[in-house]
Amino acid sequence: MRKINAITTVGILVLFIIHGIGGAMLMTGTGQNSFKPLAYIALALIVLHIILSMILTAAAFKAWRKTGTSYFKENMLFWARRISGAAVIVLLMFHFGAFGTMVDSVFRLLPFTTSKLVLQLLMVASIAVHVISNVKPALLSFGIKGLKSRTAEVIIIISVVLLALSVAFVIYWINWNV
Repeated sequence: MRKINAITTVGILVLFIIHGIGGAMLMTGTGQNSFKPLAYIALALIVLHIILSMILTAAAFKAWRKTGTSYFKENMLFWARRISGAAVIVLLMFHFGAFGTMVDSVFRLLPFTTSKLVLQLLMVASIAVHVISNVKPALLSFGIKGLKSRTAEVIIIISVVLLALSVAFVIYWINWNV
C-alpha cells in the first residue's frame, strides 16, 4: 500500500508542477493554458492519496494502541506530515473558486482580492511543508540510492517551482489591484 501511495504522490507532484507552471504563465500573461484537465486528474489522485494516507495513519494508531505508547516527540515529523496534508486539503478548497466561475456557460473572472492572495500563498506554503517533509520517505519507498543528494535535488526543484507560483500569484494580485 505504501508503494501505491508513493506512486500516486509522484503522479500528483508531476501534474501539480505542470498545472502550476501553466497557471503561473497564465496569471503573468506569458501563456494561455493552465492545463486544467490535468488538474482534475491530479484531484482524483489526491483523493486516492488521502484515502491511502488515512488507512496508513489508522494502522499507526492501531500500533500505538497495541504498544500503549505513541512516542509523540519521536514522531513529530509524522504529525507534521499529517497536519500539513490537512492544511493543503483545506486551502485547496479555496483554490478551486479563487479565479472565476461559470455564468451562462461563459467563464467569468472574479476579482483577485488580498484575502484570495493570502489564501493562495498559504496553500503554496502548506504544499511546501508537506512535500519537503515527505521527500525522503518517498525516495526511500522507491529504493533510490544516494538519498542525501537526491533529497536536496528534489527539494531545490520543488522550491523553485513554489517560488515561481508565489511570484505569479503576487503579479496576478498586482494586476487586479493596481
